[in-house]
Amino acid sequence: MAIHITTAQPTDPEVSAMLREHAREMGEVSPPESVHTLEPDELSSGGARIWAAWRDGEVVGVVALVPVADRHAELTSMRTVAAARRQGVGAALLARLLEEAAEAGFSRVSLETGADEFFEPARRLYERRGFEVTGPFGSYREDANSVFMTIEI
Repeated sequence: MAIHITTAQPTDPEVSAMLREHAREMGEVSPPESVHTLEPDELSSGGARIWAAWRDGEVVGVVALVPVADRHAELTSMRTVAAARRQGVGAALLARLLEEAAEAGFSRVSLETGADEFFEPARRLYERRGFEVTGPFGSYREDANSVFMTIEI
């Protein structure tokens, strides 16, 4: 079945549940000081734009875009449910986010992801789309457990 992407709110029950699951899993695979997930209320107050991927009436992925500075935004809270991984959900969400970011006037999108093997598929997805490894941005600091990536759009 096809994936359908819609705008979403962090308070939508399905989206909120997925964001909380994302935070839980990140807490299991990363040291506490290297977990940079945002809670639904932080996304609500931070001016985030959120998209949800739907398949067969269920949310199978989410991604958020948060302003960092003038014309610079952060891709955050990227999550695909385990049963839908490696099926194009993440790529579809990433394409939509970058398209919407450009339309909103952003010229740069950055992200933070993990450095260990668990995050390798995500890093490969971002690299295929044109993201390059950079240094910390916004309020991030150097962290051996983090990889920072940026794309100019």
